[in-house]
Amino acid sequence: MPRIPLVSEASMTDAQRRVYEAMMNGPRRSPPVGPLAAAMHRPDLAEAWSAFGLVLRFNSSLPPRLREFVILLVGRFWDCQFEWFSHEGEARKAGLSAHTIETLRQGSATFAPADEQAIHDYAMELLRHHHASDATYQTVLATYGTAGIVELTALIGYYSMVALTLNAHEIGVPDGAQPPLPALPGHGLKG
Repeated sequence: MPRIPLVSEASMTDAQRRVYEAMMNGPRRSPPVGPLAAAMHRPDLAEAWSAFGLVLRFNSSLPPRLREFVILLVGRFWDCQFEWFSHEGEARKAGLSAHTIETLRQGSATFAPADEQAIHDYAMELLRHHHASDATYQTVLATYGTAGIVELTALIGYYSMVALTLNAHEIGVPDGAQPPLPALPGHGLKG
């Protein structure tokens, strides 16, 4: 049960309804869920958040497999059950291997595909140390170019914001669903 009440369609203000309708009629074609459901308490925030997410999800220059790799990696880093639950199927559809998905789920750090390893190393240096080493940065820059590394960094930050919002407000997996992430040593994972 979330720590905050989620906005219902019946109780929406005019501003919330405008944002809701835009989400229903836009590329998402769904009501606000997860972090966007929480953000609906501030319709201007929900609107901007949704627009930012649309750029990163539907207009990405990164291949879908790698975009979903980043989302699962960030979800695992933050122990975010909802984020993982929402994206594991998308990752499979995008071509992420079952082995890579399980490696991420277990919190391991070694990936056979070189592109996954490079992105993992870059993301983990940013998340753990708040900076990336020159060698790691240059590897990603050489592969994806300036626009690519800017987008990759934004993707890591965006899904960190998503995970932190979900975790803070305890927005978990849907009722009846099993949390997909096991607890890892040293992590404060909550179901």
